Amino acid sequence: MRWMTLPLCAAAVVACAKSDKPDAAQQGAAPAPAAVGPAKLQLADVAGKWNVKAMNEAGDTTLVTYVMTATADTTGWSFQFSDRPGPIAVHVMADGDSIMVKAGPYPSALRKGVQVSTDGAVRLQDGKLVGASTAHYSVKTADSVRKIKTEATRAP
Repeated sequence: MRWMTLPLCAAAVVACAKSDKPDAAQQGAAPAPAAVGPAKLQLADVAGKWNVKAMNEAGDTTLVTYVMTATADTTGWSFQFSDRPGPIAVHVMADGDSIMVKAGPYPSALRKGVQVSTDGAVRLQDGKLVGASTAHYSVKTADSVRKIKTEATRAP
């Protein structure tokens, strides 16, 4: 019987050893698919003229409208109020599925005699540019801000 002890111990060690080979269930499992996020928005995707309406934060009242000119790169972006001379330059940067926008200071269309600067972001959604921005009014009292929702449709 003693002569069988060594082979049985060896067999037990081999049987209990972890195999480097994957089992059948692991062999057939496909790797998890990579997460797919929103497509990166290119400035060229939105190049052209857009009719924009700026609304209150609730989105139920139009505060002002303007025409925005977008180009395929970061130069030449601007917007124009219908009752004002000259376009207002817009600084842009594509960031993932959004375009970051910044303008000003320029004379406010909502507060006579007050300069305003705006910053925000838009994204392309169902053929429209939708987004939000914050208007910072230059006043002598504490910083005055207004949250604005925007929605733009391509001009014909």
